[in-house]
Amino acid sequence: SAIGNAPAWRKLLGDARKNAVLIGPNNGVDGATREAVLAALKLGKACVLDADALSVFASKPKALFRAIGQNVCVLTPHEGEFDRLFDAAGGKLSRARAAAKMSGAVVVLKGADTVIAAPDGRAAINANAPPELASAGTGDVLAGMVVGLLAQGMAAFEAAAAAVWLHGAAASDIGPGLVAEDLSEALPAVLRRLRA
Repeated sequence: SAIGNAPAWRKLLGDARKNAVLIGPNNGVDGATREAVLAALKLGKACVLDADALSVFASKPKALFRAIGQNVCVLTPHEGEFDRLFDAAGGKLSRARAAAKMSGAVVVLKGADTVIAAPDGRAAINANAPPELASAGTGDVLAGMVVGLLAQGMAAFEAAAAAVWLHGAAASDIGPGLVAEDLSEALPAVLRRLRA
């Protein structure tokens, strides 16, 4: 993949049409993933960082936060990934807000009550996630939905909040037996209902 080949990755990112990137799912917790994140942020791409792209900074989270700077960035950790990056105490809402302020990124702290928090203190708690979302790969789909909305020019907090809600609505439509691949097929029906 391009991520494992630094010159190819930089060339790919050099294309101005590629305005948003998702890094993390299945990339590996290694130097190549770390460098891919830093290169994307350095070039000012809107970034969604998930899974391995978060875990790779566990020993040096401040390096990630410095690189984020003023860039548009959304972090989508589950509780374990969150704990590797942040030392925040309190309830889920206060921890997510503190993490957003600390990192300079919108933080999507996933779970049955996913919290979306922005560095400016705005926050939303999503309440439409069914238990079926606790299955492999659904977080990857959520991250892809966020990056898709960012690529269309939506602001980071709004893109994250919208993606989390759409993700839950699609999962509710599918119900028991959901596998991650079902979510993208269910999404058009949710969007049609919103339009109507």
